[in-house]
Amino acid sequence: MRFFPAFLSVFILATGCRVAAPDAPTGAPAVPTTFTQPTADTTSAGAQPWQQFFQDPALTALIDTALRQNLDLQLALQRVESARANYLARRGALLPIVSAAGSASGDRYGRYTLNGVGNYDTNLSPNIDGQQRIPGPVTPEFFVGLRSSWEIDLWGKLRQRRQAAYLRVLASEQGRHLVTTNVVAEVARLYYELLTADNQLAVLERNIALQREALGLMRVQKQAGRATELAVQQFAAQVARTESLAHEARQRVTEAETGLNQLLGRYPRTITRGRPLPGQVLPERLSAGVPVTALLRRPDVRQAELEMQAARADVAAARAAFLPSLTLMPYIGFNSYRSATLFDPTSLAYGALAGLTGPLLNRAQFKADFRLATAGSYEAYYRYQQSLQTGFREVVNGLQGLENYRAASAARQQEVELLSKAVATSNELFVAGYASYLEVITAQRSVLEAELSLAESRQTQLLQSVSLYRALGGGWQ
Repeated sequence: MRFFPAFLSVFILATGCRVAAPDAPTGAPAVPTTFTQPTADTTSAGAQPWQQFFQDPALTALIDTALRQNLDLQLALQRVESARANYLARRGALLPIVSAAGSASGDRYGRYTLNGVGNYDTNLSPNIDGQQRIPGPVTPEFFVGLRSSWEIDLWGKLRQRRQAAYLRVLASEQGRHLVTTNVVAEVARLYYELLTADNQLAVLERNIALQREALGLMRVQKQAGRATELAVQQFAAQVARTESLAHEARQRVTEAETGLNQLLGRYPRTITRGRPLPGQVLPERLSAGVPVTALLRRPDVRQAELEMQAARADVAAARAAFLPSLTLMPYIGFNSYRSATLFDPTSLAYGALAGLTGPLLNRAQFKADFRLATAGSYEAYYRYQQSLQTGFREVVNGLQGLENYRAASAARQQEVELLSKAVATSNELFVAGYASYLEVITAQRSVLEAELSLAESRQTQLLQSVSLYRALGGGWQ
């Protein structure tokens, strides 16, 4: 009886030693304590739900439609379902498998075999009569009952696999949140691009009207002998150039509308606008808060962290695979070599088999699995670090960008006001004969470019707020 414990000890040592691979990385990477600007604010931009952050009712309606119909979100939901199915399979591996079984077989034993001689000798015994006699020369075998197989998780291999699957379910949920955040940000981005294109188109159409009026005036001046054909041609060329810019703006409107409709999961149709671009407002003050708290709101950081934990569980499971596995295989049912007596109570049979197996020779597959799991753990660890660094960079850029583009937009607004006055002054001077037509053309072109640049500056400011909102987690708590 002492042989089995001694053999088990030797078996465990022989199968579990010499796992030549590095351990999985441990510990969390350090994160700076502050961003590049003061973070004394109590409310962070990333902590606000999108319904509160975006204050344009038309935009919030578009986002709501996208969250219900967007195809990327539907795909993300199916990835969650796949992860849940894998977790269900891993969890079931810890439980015994019970199967209903029914079998029938027939064997003809050789005359000079143990079964052949034994059956022949048994039938000659005076203790055997009637249906107890073994049929021959073909001996049937019937079984109806239950068979079970249950691997006992001695070393935690199955539990680690279940833990890895559970963590990947949570990671897939964070992946779905990440897709949601990206969809919200993308809808806002395209909406602001659409408003910018609308604003630029309105600016261009207003300038076309003014330039055509100036062209008509120049033709009158030519007829009166106060202007040349060259001046008329210059004004006509300016009108043509502005009209070409208007056509390009209309194309940008079309592209923004079709892009928004695709995000909303529908075919092209007119997009309902809300406030025009100059009327769009941002929260009075956007902050980031403490870096550790802010970055951990990001779904991609959470997803990377959960994937890293799942990879560590994979390493533990791969290491445990080197140790022997204990499997129990009990059964119970009716067993007989005569169909007439198969369901007789005396035909009831039951038994159990315990098997201990483990790799001794040619463990290449186990070693390969362990190395793959370890490499995957390091890869997940570095990806987690990468997501933290990316998040920190995006937050810093967003915070600085909001301040810089707010100042740039204010300066360009002042530029537009000054150039608008310059256009009026140049027209008056030209009529009075104190300015040339080139000065009028230059003033008109300058104010047009300034107005278009102001629209782009406002758009960039809005897009910076969207980028910061996404960088800080997109409202997920």
